[in-house]
Amino acid sequence: MVLTVAVTDRLVSGEGVELDVRVAGVGSRVLALLLDILVQVVLYLTLGTVLLLAVVGVVPGLADGALLEGGRIVLGVVVLAGYPITMETLAGGRTLGKLALGLRVVRDDGGPIQFRHALTRTLVGVALEWPGLILPLLAWAVSLTAMLSNPRGKRLGDLAAGTIVIHERTPATWGWVPTMPPALTTWARLLDLTGLDDELALAVRHFLARNRQLQEPGRTRLGYALAMEVAACTTPPPPPGVPGWQYLAAVLAERHRRAAHRLAVARGATAQVWPELVAATTQRS
Repeated sequence: MVLTVAVTDRLVSGEGVELDVRVAGVGSRVLALLLDILVQVVLYLTLGTVLLLAVVGVVPGLADGALLEGGRIVLGVVVLAGYPITMETLAGGRTLGKLALGLRVVRDDGGPIQFRHALTRTLVGVALEWPGLILPLLAWAVSLTAMLSNPRGKRLGDLAAGTIVIHERTPATWGWVPTMPPALTTWARLLDLTGLDDELALAVRHFLARNRQLQEPGRTRLGYALAMEVAACTTPPPPPGVPGWQYLAAVLAERHRRAAHRLAVARGATAQVWPELVAATTQRS
């Protein structure tokens, strides 16, 4: 089942095209951050060892405490700020952690970020979020509150840079969907399905997929109850004499056909303004 955000929270490009993307949640972003922190720790230790060996080997007389401390500070800045700025700029809004989780930073209009976006969100992040050089505990609380309260899950760095983090990978599909009974094809095209929510549609799909495993009279009772519930929120009513299972199959098949058509149209529009994302999701689906 594909979940979408509210209409007011969808990504719309500068050309007014609604983009078919999913906003990344707090959980996936935190996991990506932990992976990036691990990469930064390894990078810091590796570069620190190389720097120490170089200083001691080349100019051993200058390897005093002040020089080494200054080197550690410079190295810390390079790792904390240089790593995300460089990765997001050169890798199209991805760090190694985001790449592993299938995440990507884009502009608010869905376009690719540039150096200034990566620089802004990184500097704000280092100062106020992670590691939070300014009032770390308070900054962490404010940052987490901002992410949880923002409809797009924006952190402080995203708010300052005008960016958003999205999922690149295609969400899971519904799986098996019943075929349209040929006799109901024309009738199904006239259906008003606005009142049929995802929960009820999923219950119908489960019933149709497993109805042969159900015993009578329970199967008939459940099918009748679902058909009555679907009929109460859709119009027009089924033609006279149509079996309940055919009616449910036609409704679900038509709902899936319309959803697939909307997705194809959205991806076609997205491809016009952002072909790289469509190519990536097509390869992974």
